[in-house]
Amino acid sequence: MSARRIVVTGGTRGIGAAIAARFRAAGDEVIAIGHAECDVTDEAAVAAFFDRTGPVDVLVNNAGVASSAPLAKTTVQQWQKAMAVNAFGAFLCTRAVLPGMLSRDSGRIVTVASTAGLAGTRYTAAYTAAKHAAVGLMRTVAAEVAGTGVTANAVCPGFVRTDLTAESVRTIVARTGRTAQEAEATLAGMNPLGRLLDPAEVAAAVGYLADPGSGAVNGRALALDGGGIP
Repeated sequence: MSARRIVVTGGTRGIGAAIAARFRAAGDEVIAIGHAECDVTDEAAVAAFFDRTGPVDVLVNNAGVASSAPLAKTTVQQWQKAMAVNAFGAFLCTRAVLPGMLSRDSGRIVTVASTAGLAGTRYTAAYTAAKHAAVGLMRTVAAEVAGTGVTANAVCPGFVRTDLTAESVRTIVARTGRTAQEAEATLAGMNPLGRLLDPAEVAAAVGYLADPGSGAVNGRALALDGGGIP
């Protein structure tokens, strides 16, 4: 199999870095970008980036931000930033690559969402709404490409051992006075697995959905939480 060109947004750390490493190990050409390389919320920047990149075989929409607050204390800035990065960014990148994929009748689009994109979670109104939007976007794209060689799917992990989760731990500590160990145990306990996921586990799911042989899987939101969400 010839090498594929893979674009991973938010691909320089955490889950994105694990995804990029998995594809590189398989011999693919990987373009892993962070905010410094391309602001996924900037329409002109996204268009220019994909013009330079050329044909893309697999797009992984992984760029994301998170914040937590009770709804009454959620700021407009928090809401807008969550929507911009988690949902609008996925829209811009998907829109940029989709015509080329359809013209070649081949392509895989995988969005890294969250279990928060499948069920409501307290104190995460902006993040949860944005991840629901991202999952909805993929389901719509999947409906449009059904019957072609292109698929669109999402992976929805629970809490993963990443910088974002570490920030959540620090927030819990600051607000509740718990220790970092207690705060992490609280988050881990929200996964039916009873532990935080490893980024490599998310990368494995992305790799499956991006595989050329996965063409029958389209419009799925794959929960990675150990069995808590049907």
